[in-house]
Amino acid sequence: MDHPVSAVAGSGAPRRGGLGTLPSFRWVAIAVILVGWFVYYPIVDNFVVSTTNQDIYTGEIEYVGLDNYARLLDDPVVWISLRNNLLYAAISVVFQVFAAFLLAAVIEGLESERSRRFWRAVYFVPSAISITVTGLLFYFIYQPRIGLLDAGLSALGLGALSRPWLGSEDTAIYAIIAMSQWQGFGYSTLLFGLAIQKIPRELYDAAIMDGAGPLRRLWNVTFPMTREMTGLMIIVTITGAFQVFNEVMVMTAGGPNNSSQVLGTWLYQQGFIQNEFGYGAAIAAVIFLVTLVTGMAQLWYTRHRRVQL
Repeated sequence: MDHPVSAVAGSGAPRRGGLGTLPSFRWVAIAVILVGWFVYYPIVDNFVVSTTNQDIYTGEIEYVGLDNYARLLDDPVVWISLRNNLLYAAISVVFQVFAAFLLAAVIEGLESERSRRFWRAVYFVPSAISITVTGLLFYFIYQPRIGLLDAGLSALGLGALSRPWLGSEDTAIYAIIAMSQWQGFGYSTLLFGLAIQKIPRELYDAAIMDGAGPLRRLWNVTFPMTREMTGLMIIVTITGAFQVFNEVMVMTAGGPNNSSQVLGTWLYQQGFIQNEFGYGAAIAAVIFLVTLVTGMAQLWYTRHRRVQL
């Protein structure tokens, strides 16, 4: 007589944990095909296009090898754009990662739930505004003499600091970056707040019993427990800084005298305005490589830290 368990084990019941049924495998295959077609194929094709000179109006193609990349090294605007992207990334990490983390810790440390909800909403409202609308808003704020910023400086007796913020080569990129930080700061704060809410309250109670003050609890409890979110925000912030486009196009279009150009706007002007499509593809390849290396480095560092802990 066969054992009941053996009979059940030998039956044709489907097993879990493998590829599953054929329909499930088909759905996975469809997803892989779509990602490959809409993500990886354009990346490869962009590198191919970057080795050519293409006329987007006539369709004529001339293969030039790596000449477009050699041209990048001799293009002063590319170096200005890269410097502005790096400046954008550095300032964004300071404000949208570390400053947002500190603000989130302060908000989540409030005793009243009503107060926490109020301040979350206050800081998140700018992030709900379109970046294009925000750019136009700050375009008028930065207007010389009649803009809100210069009017405020004059009211405070600091009229000597007034200047054409978007019309000066020394201040244009900083004015754009300041607008971007105002628009994205609340979103980063909200994400850090969600991460802090998931920290078990028992850890804070134990730290208080050990005599740890607010700063010690912030450093020894809050920061380590939100390291994953911090790493993710650094990756998102840096890659976003190298994909900046709307902010610059709305406010200065790269001027004055290319002082506020970033790689995205210079790519657009070269590829679609100057009809240098292959050269624009080479700039796009640089953006992709920079963001890829940055993301991989941060992921490696985060994983390395996790193994050490």
